[in-house]
Amino acid sequence: MGNREDLMAGAKRCLTEKGYGRTTARDIATASGVSLAAIGYHFGSKEALLDAALIEATEEWAAALGTVVARAAEASEDPEERFVAVWDGVRETIAEHRGLWASQFEAMVHVERVPELRDALAAIQKDGRLGLSALFQGLPEVPDTEEELSRGIFYQALLVGLAGQWLAAPELAPSGRDFLRGLELVGGSVLKPKAVPAGGPEWHGPTG
Repeated sequence: MGNREDLMAGAKRCLTEKGYGRTTARDIATASGVSLAAIGYHFGSKEALLDAALIEATEEWAAALGTVVARAAEASEDPEERFVAVWDGVRETIAEHRGLWASQFEAMVHVERVPELRDALAAIQKDGRLGLSALFQGLPEVPDTEEELSRGIFYQALLVGLAGQWLAAPELAPSGRDFLRGLELVGGSVLKPKAVPAGGPEWHGPTG
């Protein structure tokens, strides 16, 4: 690898082992085997390098999660069982990438004081939501529509909530079955039945 790639690898390792706030430029240089000056040359600052490393590490985690979703889809044809299996798998990936998730929460704390980080996270927010919508549906991609963004927002809220609860108390973090039961209870108390036209359901033909 070149110096830039070595720095990215070293920064990702530091994020996992030391966290976002405690990682110094010297830590990254030592982990990557590259000089301190190379950080400024390739990335401009330690913060810019850590931000880029955090985003890349998250993308790598998403790829691992895609495998979990695909495996769950193959395990059962029942939507409820797939939902449970997917979220149990998500919890496993959070446990396996604990350092990454801890660093993400640390980064959020720094957002207000680091405009560059806020801008970096805002820039990927929309793409991240569309990516989650596609991921949890087992699709390669989804169109940029209000419906898909809303679906992504819902999945994002579940994901971040699960990660936060797991980091705080792993033994109390919800399971896929807990999520399913909560969805049933909330949906039943909040959602209204769809109105049926006075003449009965509209006929759309054999494929409608």
